[in-house]
Amino acid sequence: MTDLTGRRALVTGGASGIGAACARAFADRGASVTVADLNGDAATALADEIGGTAWQVDLSDTAALAETVLDIDILVNNAGIQHVSPIQEFPPEKFSLILRLMLEAPYLLVRAALPGMYERGFGRIINLSSVHGIRASAFKSAYVSAKHGLEGFSKVTALEGGPHGVTSNCVDPAYVRTPLVEKQIADQARVHGIPEEEVVPKIMLTESAVKRLVEPEEVASLVCWLAGPDAGMVTGASYTMDGGWSAR
Repeated sequence: MTDLTGRRALVTGGASGIGAACARAFADRGASVTVADLNGDAATALADEIGGTAWQVDLSDTAALAETVLDIDILVNNAGIQHVSPIQEFPPEKFSLILRLMLEAPYLLVRAALPGMYERGFGRIINLSSVHGIRASAFKSAYVSAKHGLEGFSKVTALEGGPHGVTSNCVDPAYVRTPLVEKQIADQARVHGIPEEEVVPKIMLTESAVKRLVEPEEVASLVCWLAGPDAGMVTGASYTMDGGWSAR
């Protein structure tokens, strides 16, 4: 198990799903964890459980984030939302919100964390991207755009951070067993014209060679390794955990 004793980690969207799994895994490995989430009660409950700190924050409020300073060793950009709709019906305000939350906010948090990381000569930036960061699916224009942008931003961060001991990588899972995925099922059924019970086998798992959802704890295990000392030469990379989807 990767030893993260003494490290300070911030996980966005940390109160549920992948974020919560990462927060628990970091705490189990000795890190001090800040659970950042829009849902303050959920963030506080998890922080109390793991001996961490809660930060209730609206990451779509990019004006406020521009003034933020972060004194942390590990940043996990995980917070995200989804909206499933054809482009011609996609609400512009929803498209803008998704890009603010999932691309601009990670940039602002990295910007806030880098000075301290550079000063200490150590930093780990881990961006929870998606197989949709390297592949596209219909009806997810904003999400795919944001994740593709995050992949590029992560690589630039890797190039700038390398001389200062800071790594930056993406983790690209397929569909993970989280509330975010569960909330998509009705919308996917609507846009594809199929019953809800057919969405997982016919839409979500159709491209994967391994026919199951990814578990949040599996993602967290990779995130912890990337955060640790053995991953010092791993940067600018995108680690797929997609059951073979991107092998096609």
